Amino acid sequence: MVTKFFSLIGQYMLLLTKVFSRPEKVRIYLRRIMDEMWSLGFTSIVIVFIISIFIGAVIAIQMALNLESPFIPKDLIGYATRETIVLEFSSTIVALILAGKVGSSIASEIGTMRITEQIDALEIMGVNSASYLILPKIISAVLFFPFLTILSMGCGIGGGYLVAASTDIMDLKDYMVGIRYALNEFYFVYALIKAAVYAFLITSIAGFYGYYAQGNSLEVGRASTQAVVTSSIAILACDLILTKLLLT
Repeated sequence: MVTKFFSLIGQYMLLLTKVFSRPEKVRIYLRRIMDEMWSLGFTSIVIVFIISIFIGAVIAIQMALNLESPFIPKDLIGYATRETIVLEFSSTIVALILAGKVGSSIASEIGTMRITEQIDALEIMGVNSASYLILPKIISAVLFFPFLTILSMGCGIGGGYLVAASTDIMDLKDYMVGIRYALNEFYFVYALIKAAVYAFLITSIAGFYGYYAQGNSLEVGRASTQAVVTSSIAILACDLILTKLLLT
């Protein structure tokens, strides 16, 4: 088991050396990066928007219900909602969602190309298939996922605002005061750093499992599942490491 784990790590690192080798034609890569931004980033806006609004609303309601003590200032509801969304939800939880959507898509796409011998055809033509297929996905995700994180922050806080404005569970003025209370700008930088790291992990791990898929379409499905599971574990492990390094 341990030997297999280190073998996978070594194979993954060797693939990354091929992925980050110098591209032959930069213009083609730039075109592919723009296409991947649409495929991986823009198509994820709707799901991030919807989930963030509902989760933000739920967090605000839960905070209001759990902070009912008369000794606790009501503006802490907005403060706790903002901190939860900025520090953890909009980066880590959204990344776990995108690992399922984006990661499975990448692994399936590249895995299908592998079993239909399209990757072999690229290699025969002298193309660095690993770099050509995976590098544009990594770059586009690393550039675009932080914008999805910013969108999630705004929508999450907006979801809490909608609850405060449309119900009597909390006072809107107190919520707005809490949103602005003790604002630490570095927390936003911290969340964006995590988003970029998670984007790299999701795309590179999914590309790895897709690139080395073997067999038939059933194996491609298994490779997609392995990509999502491994990406999720890597995200949670990096969340712990980055939190320790950046916030302590």
